[in-house]
Amino acid sequence: MAGHSKWANIQHRKGRQDAARSKLFSKLAKEITVAAKMGDPDPEKNPRLRLAVKAAKAVSCPKDVIDRAIKKAVGGDAESYTEIRYEGYGINGIAVIVETMTDNVNRTASNVRSYFTKCGGNMGQTGSVSHGFDRVGEITYPVSAGDTDTVMMAALEAGADDVESDEEGHYIYCAMESLAEVSDALEKELGESTESKLIWKPQVTTEVDLETATKLMKLIDMLEDDDDVQTVTHNFDVPEDVAAQL
Repeated sequence: MAGHSKWANIQHRKGRQDAARSKLFSKLAKEITVAAKMGDPDPEKNPRLRLAVKAAKAVSCPKDVIDRAIKKAVGGDAESYTEIRYEGYGINGIAVIVETMTDNVNRTASNVRSYFTKCGGNMGQTGSVSHGFDRVGEITYPVSAGDTDTVMMAALEAGADDVESDEEGHYIYCAMESLAEVSDALEKELGESTESKLIWKPQVTTEVDLETATKLMKLIDMLEDDDDVQTVTHNFDVPEDVAAQL
């Protein structure tokens, strides 16, 4: 199987987590509130909310932040957000998908467009790059969950479609509609996962050199620093020798 992208590990080495922790918690709380507002406030009865809470716990988001976000939805005083996906190209034609949740569409669209422009990229129409990605569920387990064969067997029995394993962990993929079901089945066999979420999985990735990686990271940093941006996905991969220089 192809190795999982090193991007998360590069982010970690850059040391941005601590500085951006409160911003991250705020974005996770927003997703929790929206999920609770759209469905049942009980995570056990609301798959989207259950995944949102799990994502928050995966990065040690305080329990009171999670509880407050749910109560905000139940109390009826939660803001109204519009979910919009933007697509575009970074330098050298690298595909980028930006998922946002905003209370001001004009502001968000203007900001996202300016980030692409400042970093040598350009915005595209909806669908211009997403056709090169698959919308799937991704369930992550640490290496300690088991060897590759054990995890692969458990994943297939749970209804997953594919597994990628490397020295960082196991990444299990399934149909987006089956994410909650597959995740629950896997927990009975492998224990609680590190994370379960919907992602845009690139069908093909492009390796980039140091200069290109640096410029693309600048774009992604700018996008992720925006309060309205929930997730940023791309189709580039960074070779280990290049990653070591970042």
